[in-house]
Amino acid sequence: MLVEQQVSIPLRLTAKPVARPPRGPETAAEGLLLVGHGSRCMISAAQMHQIGYQVAEAFPDVIVEVGFLEMTDPPAGQVLDEMVSRGCRRVVVLPLMLLGASHAKSDVPAIVLEARLRHPDIDILFGSPLGVLPEMVEIGANNLRDAGGAGLPLVVIARGTSDPDANAEATKAARMLAEWVDSGFLEVGFTGMTWPRTPEALDAVHRLGHERVALFFWFLCNGKLIERARQEIEEFSQRTGVKVVDAGYFGPDPQLTKVITQRYHEALGGQPTVNCDTCAYRAPFPGMEEKAGQPVGVGHSHLAAEHRHGHSHDHDDHSHDGHSHDPH
Repeated sequence: MLVEQQVSIPLRLTAKPVARPPRGPETAAEGLLLVGHGSRCMISAAQMHQIGYQVAEAFPDVIVEVGFLEMTDPPAGQVLDEMVSRGCRRVVVLPLMLLGASHAKSDVPAIVLEARLRHPDIDILFGSPLGVLPEMVEIGANNLRDAGGAGLPLVVIARGTSDPDANAEATKAARMLAEWVDSGFLEVGFTGMTWPRTPEALDAVHRLGHERVALFFWFLCNGKLIERARQEIEEFSQRTGVKVVDAGYFGPDPQLTKVITQRYHEALGGQPTVNCDTCAYRAPFPGMEEKAGQPVGVGHSHLAAEHRHGHSHDHDDHSHDGHSHDPH
């Protein structure tokens, strides 16, 4: 599903977020909390909530809500408390995030652990991020086909983290997408935190002589990072003459509901699938040895920790990362 491109993305600088009515039934024993990172971008927040509404339609007897770690209200911990007050006796908490980096490995598990302390009689379960599933790759492939980019040399731009495991997963996802649409060539770039950055990836494409390429953002929703990358892409095309077919990002694609449903049932069955084999919080990567065994909830900034407890902040977008493991 190609999401219409936005120019000059509006940011919530002074306006208060629009109050949203509770989703789903007024009361229910079952709950599903989707936890997003949060952004000052109003479009990003709206798209996250649209995903929430799509999932709520698929679970008419479950209270489905969306909460955030920081920058966007409402805070996830506060939302979970409200779900309990609406009668939830069991709540599944899923990271509404693409890959298992710091937020999915540390910050969202911290929400679960803190909520268990506040609500010892409630069954609060932790689930997996969206991950690299065939359904996710198919969304990207459909976008590329709709944009006329299938079969072209492919550039995939991901967010980038300080977690080598998450960066490797992004690269794996990009390769799977390139295979799916028979690209024949792949270059992966990142908007921050790791290499190569978007301009470096694009310059590599130019040096190899490609005159027309397709590009997909391995991003869930819009925001400042995509807008900045699109500015870099436009400057690159003007400088080199290389045509870039922009196939967008995931956005509130209806197929995401299928992925979230799968993650929900995995959590209910006690089988979340967060990868730990090559996680920097299990294996001491060179230069990151201090992360091994790091406690849950301390890997991000103090701002995320405060927001979990219902505080609001107004600060610039950033790219912090750090983590631990799930709270089982």
